[in-house]
This record gives sequence, C-alpha cells and structure tokens, in this order.
Amino acid sequence: MSTQDSPERAAARLEGPPARVLAIQAPYYADVVGGMLAGAAKVLRDVDAVLEVVDVAGAYELPAALRMAVRRGGWDGFLLLGCVVRGETDHYSFISDAVCHGVMDISAETGVPLGFGLLTVDKLDQAVARSRDDRMNKGAEAAHALVGQIALARRWSR
Repeated sequence: MSTQDSPERAAARLEGPPARVLAIQAPYYADVVGGMLAGAAKVLRDVDAVLEVVDVAGAYELPAALRMAVRRGGWDGFLLLGCVVRGETDHYSFISDAVCHGVMDISAETGVPLGFGLLTVDKLDQAVARSRDDRMNKGAEAAHALVGQIALARRWSR
C-alpha cells in the first residue's frame, strides 16, 4: 500500500491498564526517525501508554535489540523505527532484507505485540514525506498497529 492510499485512522483505543511500550530506534537519519517517533508518541499518548525509547546504531541492530528486550521482558509491546535509503551498492538490499527477516522471525516465534516502522526508500525525500506531522506518518501507522496487537494479546489472555 502506498502512503497516498493509506486509510485515515480512527483514534486508537486500548482497554485496561496503561501499556508499557519500548521503542527501539535506529536514528541514523535523526530527523526522519525523530518525526516518526513524534507521530508514534502522539498515538501512544492517546491511549495513556508509557513509552520508553532506546537507540541502536543502525537498522541492522534492530532485530538483535528486539530479541534482547523480549528476553528481558517487562513491556507490553515493542515499536521499531528506522530508515534505510538506497545507495549505489547492494548494501541497501542486504540490510533491508536482513532486518525484515530478523524481525519477522522474532515476531512469529514469540507473538509479541510489535509495530514495525522501518522505512525502505529510494531517496531521502521519500522518507521525509513519511515522517511529517500528518496522516502519512509511518511512525504513527506503526503505533496504531502496535496498539491493535496489544489489544488483541490482552483479549486472548483473558
């Protein structure tokens, strides 16, 4: 789905106690990831979630940090934020594929509620457009997905 086609989302809803959310971000592109975090934080504030943020060096480190956090426990869900911009070499493909597969493996294996906000773009201006303070913000979109997953986990654990 393209950013232009993304649906308008209703306000997030989450029943029960405030959710504890760990955002793991790779702020290599600090302005982009910061904009995504701001969008996500707004969604999480609306459901009274408690947000903790940690940084990793780059997108490649996101799956390992997620695995460490899942093992440690103490959070209701996880939000991953980062950005990979295509360059002149194959590095983009290797990193994007490795991160997506690593995160999917952990998600499928553990079933932890997860919001995945990794931008994989051809040009930086595409990432900037997806991190602005508007309805196209992919951090907010990932947070909406996360809230839905937390709600589902809570419903099924009753």
